[in-house]
Amino acid sequence: MRGKPNEYSRLGAVPDIARELGYHLGAPGESWWVHLVKVGYRGQRAGVMKPLKSSFYPLRFALTAVAMVACTSPPQPPANGANGGTVSQQGATLRHGRVTDHVIVISIDGLRPDAIDEFQATTLQRLRREGRYAPSAQTIGLSVTLPSHVSMLSGLSLEQHGVTWNDDEVRQRGYVTAPTVFSLAHSAGFVTAAVFSKTKFHHLEVPSTLDYSRTPRGGFISLFSVGRAVDYLADYLDTASPNLVFIHIMDPDQAGHSLGWMSRAYGSAVQHVDRGVERILERATARFGAGKFTVIVTADHGGHDRTHGTPDPVDTTIPWIVWGAGVQAGDTLTGVRTMDTAATVLWLLGIDAPANITGRPVTAAFEASAVAGVH
Repeated sequence: MRGKPNEYSRLGAVPDIARELGYHLGAPGESWWVHLVKVGYRGQRAGVMKPLKSSFYPLRFALTAVAMVACTSPPQPPANGANGGTVSQQGATLRHGRVTDHVIVISIDGLRPDAIDEFQATTLQRLRREGRYAPSAQTIGLSVTLPSHVSMLSGLSLEQHGVTWNDDEVRQRGYVTAPTVFSLAHSAGFVTAAVFSKTKFHHLEVPSTLDYSRTPRGGFISLFSVGRAVDYLADYLDTASPNLVFIHIMDPDQAGHSLGWMSRAYGSAVQHVDRGVERILERATARFGAGKFTVIVTADHGGHDRTHGTPDPVDTTIPWIVWGAGVQAGDTLTGVRTMDTAATVLWLLGIDAPANITGRPVTAAFEASAVAGVH
């Protein structure tokens, strides 16, 4: 870990992980495991607590917190990178993009657009204000993580890419076969990097498409918190200058499934992720220089109660923010779909998109000089 090499090497670090997920750990002197059970209740004030419908959810969170830290060292990569760990490939040639040389895509799993203001996510609010924002962008009808991300990163519809499952089934089904921004950028000579916080993203770690990739290995370590994911990216940026960076942050989705979308715990997770986004921006500025990179912040789906995946607008409506090099601040954007993320990334880097791509670059968000190709 960056600056805290032993933070995840002992069960005593569980309180740190719980805080990374945005949970308050109770009164001073209270055992953290006691409070992890208590977070399964709402209305914590003056000793008054309202029980949830089931005791499964606090137990689920407690076990998740333990699983995220119960290892003696960070996971080691397998030889071929197929089961997570770090993938580092050679041979990429540095080249220049159309609008910018560096694009960062931040996907915040389960982030509803209304959560940004509801929970005062100040960094995301600043990016909206200084950049361009689509408050009602849409993901695909099957609004679950893996199919939605394949559409986001390939620019293809669900019907085109055919990924309808939402688990890590890479051993049975193999890698995603559709071209993605990673494969297209890498083939064009750009340096690509990704940090994924769920094991199901193994499907997107197609060999020879990512110069750097970090994912949970699975089993006992199946999730990365925002703190761990951002640390991996920050460590990589100490020595590398990738052209395309993707980071997936899972915390709001985990809180939503455990305690409910728009709950207090969900809001705390959103706030903590917001601070993680701030760290990413600071690290990218230190590495690439101020104004030398473009950022897209979006999500794979929204959510309601403790679920998502329906065609209901509360599940399919996602935030879409673009900020940084080439962006023209202005009014809100309309008609943005998750497939447009891939198309916009390819356009920013000057990469020809596949003829069958469904997404379209959101050129309305950019300065006239950028649209004209002056870089």
